[in-house]
Amino acid sequence: MTTETPTPATLDPAAEELHTVGEVAALAKVTVRTLHHYDRIGLLVSSRRAENGYRLYDYADLERLRQILLLRELGFRLDAVAEMVDAAAYDRRRALIAQRELLRERQRRTDRIIAGVDRALAAMEEEKPMETTTMFEGLEDFDHESYEDEARERWGRTDAYKESMRRTRRYNRDDWTRIKAEAEDVMARLAELLQEGAHAASRAARGLAEEHRRHIDRWFYPCSHAMHAGLADMYVADPRFTEHFEKRGEGLAAFFREAILANAARRRNAP
Repeated sequence: MTTETPTPATLDPAAEELHTVGEVAALAKVTVRTLHHYDRIGLLVSSRRAENGYRLYDYADLERLRQILLLRELGFRLDAVAEMVDAAAYDRRRALIAQRELLRERQRRTDRIIAGVDRALAAMEEEKPMETTTMFEGLEDFDHESYEDEARERWGRTDAYKESMRRTRRYNRDDWTRIKAEAEDVMARLAELLQEGAHAASRAARGLAEEHRRHIDRWFYPCSHAMHAGLADMYVADPRFTEHFEKRGEGLAAFFREAILANAARRRNAP
């Protein structure tokens, strides 16, 4: 009597299709080594095991891997990817919509750059100068220095300002695009809560306030809950910040401030 090596199809005829690590690597166009690494760090742990101990991946595992690879393609670090896909409030549909918009923005920027290259080539072929009004289209950089002089005057002596300058000097255009996309996603969801009539101290609003604090902490400088509360006061005291938030919805600046303060108070009083 011969003993068959169990395959994903024969482990349980009633079960959904399962895939070995090699099959998943081939499907996703990644290396087996990458999948083993994701398993070691807990980012993608296979849901099943064969009798011989080999990893077996089900459809949910493949969905998670697709999210991981998409976020990696958008430039997110593995620690940020893990934080996002493991968040209790992670909404795959909302995430896909945001990721699609980010990819479209990248495509629009690339198209503008290509159009600029085409104009430059045409000008060379025609032996004439480019139009100065359009020669820099597509090369606009993120204007992260627009308030640098004022920021240096107000906070230049603080450790937070120095750390922010140290980090942001390393960021490229893609980094700034990701930073902007993350911040806008939080603001969009806050505006939705405000429109739905949610309370600023609700769990959902506090959760978004915490996402915003971690966004600052990850990209700019260590941001404690006390520091975040200080920023919240500035968001309603400085008309420029208020105007920025009010573009999303009337009353959003005050709503955001209350959510931040509620989140900080809850964290401070937590056992």
